[in-house]
Amino acid sequence: MFGCCVAGRLLQTNLIQVDETHAYFELPNASTINHVCVFLLGTVPFPDGFGAAVHFFWPGKGFQLLGVLSNEKPSAIFRLKGTYSGPSSSTAQNKFSSYSSVGPDMQQDVTAILGLSIEPISTIQQQLEQLPSALASTNASPAKDPTMLAERIVKHLFNYISGFVSGGPMSPDVAIPMSVIQRWYEMFISKVRAGGVGFLERGD
Repeated sequence: MFGCCVAGRLLQTNLIQVDETHAYFELPNASTINHVCVFLLGTVPFPDGFGAAVHFFWPGKGFQLLGVLSNEKPSAIFRLKGTYSGPSSSTAQNKFSSYSSVGPDMQQDVTAILGLSIEPISTIQQQLEQLPSALASTNASPAKDPTMLAERIVKHLFNYISGFVSGGPMSPDVAIPMSVIQRWYEMFISKVRAGGVGFLERGD
């Protein structure tokens, strides 16, 4: 029913079933993970009114509720590196008691857990509303995250120069005049000076 993909790694479908409503993926070498995507495979939909709460477990540090999957939102990407803030739900340990067998936090080869708990959507939304806004990965700002800022800048450049390519999609062999990049740079700096980097969040 679920799939998981860590950025830069192969797709994972090795879901471990705990019971009818709880399952998890093991994430080896978790200290090297930046982003993870979890999604429905499309084979089995949720019952009406239900979805999956997505939990992240780091050995020795506890659980954190990351977000929700539903029939209307069948996939989600979460940033893990630098965002873990400890337990956010007192019920998470009870839901995934089998996680207690995972060893303590180590400097290398830490295996983290991405847990999925099928619950009523209303219950999951209540849990999400109780989270401090700083823990909501979807609310992260490029201005406060150097990695995200760099990604948005590169995407902005790519989108800009794509408009000058004719005859097909962008490819490594397409030559881009330096004058195009110079015009992008001047426009980009002008926008930053006028109003900061907020336009990167809006996709301007």
